[in-house]
Amino acid sequence: MSETQSSARTPRTPVTADDLEEVVRLAVAAFRGAPEDRWGKPAGSLEWDCWETVEHLADDMFCYALQLAPPAPPQTGYLPTVLSELRPGGPKETIHVERGDGPDGLIQVLEGCTGLLAAVVRTKPPRTRGYHTFGLADPEGFAAMGIVEALVHAHDIAQGLGVAWEPPADLCGRTLARLFPDVPADGDPYRALLRATGRLESDGAPWRWHSAPLD
Repeated sequence: MSETQSSARTPRTPVTADDLEEVVRLAVAAFRGAPEDRWGKPAGSLEWDCWETVEHLADDMFCYALQLAPPAPPQTGYLPTVLSELRPGGPKETIHVERGDGPDGLIQVLEGCTGLLAAVVRTKPPRTRGYHTFGLADPEGFAAMGIVEALVHAHDIAQGLGVAWEPPADLCGRTLARLFPDVPADGDPYRALLRATGRLESDGAPWRWHSAPLD
């Protein structure tokens, strides 16, 4: 980045572990009102049902925490956990939840995995870097990745459950600025984030976020 580009960038407010916990708290509050028989419905445009999508979200949180937590976080690949899918076409992941424990058990696992990531983000020095496909990320980057996963998959899950979901614009704007610095908010950062992640109509360009620190 040139000196001119750097100086022209609008100062941004970082995202935090508190933001991560807040977005999941809001999502969980929305999900709790859904009838139990809705959890087997497709989550938005995904091929997964709502239950599987929450499992995937919990798995994201767990795996991000795992990548960042070691004394020497991996720099060239993901930690070698065993991934499995419970049905053909289902999410391939480490975290699966006993369906017999119902939505309350599922939500508890999501909250637990989110707490793990938030705790690691809070305790790791800012200079820490951990591997992600889209770039070596710092603790703020891992928090932001957890937040965007929660924001976008809550959109998917809310469609399947038939519940309302509208996250705080400020949180969406700060997450957009951290992971998609070249995507304009256009006055509605949540809609811009949904476009950037393929949930709403866009220019058709393949999306990827910017995991590495911006500075």
